[in-house]
Amino acid sequence: MTMTAPEIGSTQPAERPLFAAELVPHRSLTPRGFALLMTVFAAICAGNAVFYFTLGAWPVAIFLGLDVLLLFIAIKLSFRSGRAREEVTVTRSNVHIRKISPNGRHSDHHYNPFWARFHIDRHREIGITAMRLSGQGRATTLGAFLNPDDRESFAMAFSRALATAKG
Repeated sequence: MTMTAPEIGSTQPAERPLFAAELVPHRSLTPRGFALLMTVFAAICAGNAVFYFTLGAWPVAIFLGLDVLLLFIAIKLSFRSGRAREEVTVTRSNVHIRKISPNGRHSDHHYNPFWARFHIDRHREIGITAMRLSGQGRATTLGAFLNPDDRESFAMAFSRALATAKG
């Protein structure tokens, strides 16, 4: 998550951003780590497949090959979902949320900051479980893919920026 916020006390034109953030999902596995993981996993499965094949249990070898394929597909899908983004910008006259899907398609949501309401759902033990901005008869979820710590910091900064825009 990347956030920038100009100084709140400075004089700003109406369309100069009070707050701008790009929300991105966290992915701990790098492409190099992925290659290493797949190499080690495939080697272990291949060793087991050869062992079971020599014992005459050849169907086990097929299933071990399927395990490698399924792990590869699952991690590739995770990498693909990691390309999703949300760009959030707050000015004195507009709250703009651009949601970019993993395939590059985007949807734009605009709210008047005076009518917009920021809703936070909390769980006592987990923290923030959901965030959404509503107003003018519609609602947009924010940062559904963020971890709890990033949700907390985003919610605090976004709430301040929205209050400043209304202020």
